[in-house]
Amino acid sequence: MKRQSPVLAAWGAGVEPTAMIIELIARGEPPDAVLMADTGSERPETDRFVPIFRAWMDDHGIENHVVRYEPKRFRHWPPYYSLLENLLTNGTLPSISFGRHSCSAKWKIAPQDRWAANWPPALETWARGERVTKLIGYDCSPADTRRYADREGYDDPRFHCRYPLREWGWTRADCVARIGQEGLPVPVKSSCFFCAAMKPDEVRTLPPELLRLIVLIEARAKPRLRNVDGLWRKPVQGCRGVQARPGAMTEFIRDETLLPHEEIEAIERLAPHDLLAFQDRAAGIDLYNRPTMRSWLDRFHQSPVV
Repeated sequence: MKRQSPVLAAWGAGVEPTAMIIELIARGEPPDAVLMADTGSERPETDRFVPIFRAWMDDHGIENHVVRYEPKRFRHWPPYYSLLENLLTNGTLPSISFGRHSCSAKWKIAPQDRWAANWPPALETWARGERVTKLIGYDCSPADTRRYADREGYDDPRFHCRYPLREWGWTRADCVARIGQEGLPVPVKSSCFFCAAMKPDEVRTLPPELLRLIVLIEARAKPRLRNVDGLWRKPVQGCRGVQARPGAMTEFIRDETLLPHEEIEAIERLAPHDLLAFQDRAAGIDLYNRPTMRSWLDRFHQSPVV
């Protein structure tokens, strides 16, 4: 009898993949392992939900792991260990703000593939010339249908992608209802707290310490920006139900008075210079004793200015 391909589920801690895993277990089709890629820059609600659902998976006997991108070559830079720290190190914005998606490939897909490359069931499957099944939580909504269309036809010799929610005809509303039936809290949209895909209402819910970091990201990147205004790229006027917003989140934070104006001004005026000075000092220290970007951020969090 032919051996069954091992099944690996990609879990982003959002509504759709969470519902997908719950329903697969209920149908007697549990994945062999579940992977969540942590960028180190998730929204607070996501950070709170991850241990809740991981405990649920543990209770149901589902192997699950959190994986992370591990940078190794820092050259003259302070070592960084999150997408936020990567952006501040390089003085840039996430690739989605430029209309690309390489940040997802680097910080989410690559760590999961690296984990799979050392997973015995995967190694045995590939040795037989077969493919591992990867479960993707795309539903039947228009947005996920577009994402599915972008991936359709892509041939990976290692993985066969399966989309259970689309097989079942499920929408996001179906996913929300299924999570509720299980007695679990419904997670918010999973994303980095500075993602260009966030809506204005989602920015309004962020705590002040994360709003300050958004101002810092845009201030640090501003000297190198040419064709985009900020994390949201370009302004949206607001029509057909879309919320109006500027291209820079800092402008939105200022207009909405989500932070005091004087604090925003101080961060924009002083923090990038202090950060560059820190990087210059770090470049003169050997790697094993070099301070990390996290050490500078810890100091930034303690004061409106650094």
